[in-house]
Amino acid sequence: MTARMTPPPLAEQDLPAPLSHESPADDDYHRRFGGVARLYGAGGLARLEQARVCVIGIGGVGSWAAEALARNAVGHITLIDLDHIAPSNTNRQIHALGDAYGRAKVEAMAERIVAINPRCRVTAVDDFVTEENVAALLSGFDYVIDAIDAVKVKTAILGWARGAGVRVMTCGGAGGQLDPTRVRIEDLARTIQDPLLAKVRGNLRRQWHFPRDPKKKFGIQAVYSDEPLKYPEPEQQACEIDEVPPAPRQAPQGLACAGFGSSVAVTAVFGFVAASAVIGALAAGD
Repeated sequence: MTARMTPPPLAEQDLPAPLSHESPADDDYHRRFGGVARLYGAGGLARLEQARVCVIGIGGVGSWAAEALARNAVGHITLIDLDHIAPSNTNRQIHALGDAYGRAKVEAMAERIVAINPRCRVTAVDDFVTEENVAALLSGFDYVIDAIDAVKVKTAILGWARGAGVRVMTCGGAGGQLDPTRVRIEDLARTIQDPLLAKVRGNLRRQWHFPRDPKKKFGIQAVYSDEPLKYPEPEQQACEIDEVPPAPRQAPQGLACAGFGSSVAVTAVFGFVAASAVIGALAAGD
């Protein structure tokens, strides 16, 4: 079942009622997710079914993380993003199909999740997280997956989460990488080869009083690659912005072509590694 929430953020009691979908019979449900129970145990599956996870940024990393959560029977998933699907998303985002261009990413991903698991309660938040609305949008979750690349907002999410006691998995930059076997999880204080996480780390030390001693951990897990970045050739650094049908409150669209190139073989692994760690912790009751 899925619900869509549009800004301004609504109080919990004001959320729209989820749309009803035919729930699979018990035997069909167990066929769908019996593999999860065999891997994590019956208790682990039950804990995943009760878990509440939020994914921020439903793009080249976040869409794959959301897919993994859905296919591991996570029972409550919230998707947050104001962006819309564009043709330039096709090389790395799971919902970027021809008939989806111009649609809100959260709507397309929510529909996909419900098709995978009709028992999942999905909330699609058609908004961006900002420094001002972090607490309003991110309270009440068992885990948050941060898959955005805005330094200031990323900093605000992680700083708030530590103070609020909300567990968060943050993802570094997945562009400019070729080798998915170089993707790692480490404490945010220990990541390397990731300019995005380095900027966030500096902000957290200055603005949120995270440890300045490089030997001390932040207590926040980060997904990153230790592969040196591959920069685009000069003639490949410019392209036209995608043109898609207009949508209400449409966010800027199109790939930032002056930035890094990307491959789904890497971006999806970022999302899967983040989701795997979250799923494992939730299934274990950690």
